[in-house]
Amino acid sequence: MKLNSIRQAGGWVVALALCYAVLASPPATQAEDKMTAQSLIDRQLILDQITRYYYNFGKADRQSEESFYAEDGELILGTRHYKGREGIKQAYNRAPATPPAGAAPAAGAAPAAAAAPPRERTAFNVTIDNPLIIVHGDTATSQVIFTEYRQDKVGDPMKMTTQGKEYATWVKVKGQWLYKTRQIASGSNPPEGWKE
Repeated sequence: MKLNSIRQAGGWVVALALCYAVLASPPATQAEDKMTAQSLIDRQLILDQITRYYYNFGKADRQSEESFYAEDGELILGTRHYKGREGIKQAYNRAPATPPAGAAPAAGAAPAAAAAPPRERTAFNVTIDNPLIIVHGDTATSQVIFTEYRQDKVGDPMKMTTQGKEYATWVKVKGQWLYKTRQIASGSNPPEGWKE
């Protein structure tokens, strides 16, 4: 009986030693600089900025999308790159050009058709999930999964229409976190050259 107790005690000592070794050893990969109260605050500020960005879509009165980006920020949608705030503004404002009021039609052009009635405004929501935000002082990276939901017509149930991933780099400008680069990707693989 005494031998059994010694073996059990030895087993507990080995188990405790293993637990201590696991907890005391540094992680195999250090994705984040030293965790501090400020880095936790910065992570939350970045998550708030991402959330505001996505809540902005579908709103009648929305904040300009380019205001979420640094002056030299970049939006990457597939193979299209929009650089600087003016380029990013163009990415979101794709309305066809209309001639100035009172302008005469070009010679030989057909008379202008009556303007189409405004499209009925339907709900459009975007959710974000699984945020991974890594802060390195005044720069950071983030990854989120986004899912878009739309209605076909007012009163219809919402339908999931799109899902993808956003990979972003961030820079802190005058105390505010802004996108430096924001890249939308489908699938599970990060963009080429992505580093946390």
